[in-house]
Amino acid sequence: MMKIFSTLFLFISINISAQINPSNITIARDSFGVPHIFAPTDPEVAYGIAWAHAEDDFGTLQTVVQSGKGMLGKALGKKGAEADYVVQLLRIRKTVDEQWNTLSPDFVALIKGYVAGLNAYAKAHPKEVKYKKAFPFDEKEYMTSVVFSISLFCGVEQALPQILGGKVATIPGFNPQGSNAFAMNSAKTTTGESFLAINAHQPQEGPVAFYEAHLQSEQGWNMLGGLFPGGCLIFHGTNENLGWAHTVNYQDKLDIFQLEMNPNNKNQYKFDGEWIDLEKDKAKLKVKGIPITIGKKYTGVNMVQPLKPIKEFFH
Repeated sequence: MMKIFSTLFLFISINISAQINPSNITIARDSFGVPHIFAPTDPEVAYGIAWAHAEDDFGTLQTVVQSGKGMLGKALGKKGAEADYVVQLLRIRKTVDEQWNTLSPDFVALIKGYVAGLNAYAKAHPKEVKYKKAFPFDEKEYMTSVVFSISLFCGVEQALPQILGGKVATIPGFNPQGSNAFAMNSAKTTTGESFLAINAHQPQEGPVAFYEAHLQSEQGWNMLGGLFPGGCLIFHGTNENLGWAHTVNYQDKLDIFQLEMNPNNKNQYKFDGEWIDLEKDKAKLKVKGIPITIGKKYTGVNMVQPLKPIKEFFH
């Protein structure tokens, strides 16, 4: 049975939507310090998990916010600027803008609840804010950080240096190592219970380290498990009826395409028998310790054209 040693009712003076009432949200921590969030609605639960996670690891959450704003260079220097460059190179914010209206209203409400909770915590604890321009942040900046996090989870940080360094093999390889999950049916256990063991091989800290929590709303949520910093719901875990997991391994999460370039024009590639111009753009990077904004040009595939692979690697 859960041993509750602290209960927190949130009363924050902040302008947020009427559907979020902080006084309805309860954060109860068990003897291990794991937060259990209770509220009438899913968005209010999302508000609560943002607040509870900020209590435990506001520093990492601020890094997540900075990635969504393209401001990691200002916070972390050169290493952060590299991440900001990748966000622009992969057109993550453009993707969010283009696909925002495809998100369901329920999910958008969830995002708004989470963002409101994190902004409220920052406003209530100004001395803990490391980067003054990080807050307030909005829903599209949040989704930019989420898409960037997913790209890291899928292996972009390993693939890009290989691609840009000309080190991608032309023969597909296979690595059997990876994370794992084990499910045991009740008929196979001595106690008659079902078990799910999730071993995702994530780091102990940082933007892709799992954070344990329990989320429950009167709309039907009741899930226990892990989420990344910035996660507004349980990524892997369990409820009363089932369990789910995501693991890090070498399944097909990322496709790399080899383009046939025009020998007479290095800025064109062949698509359906025609030479297509590569797009050119400039990434503006702000780097900690450097009093000027650095502009870095990059050239990429015209994403208006559907990608047709000539060769695919890392299947």
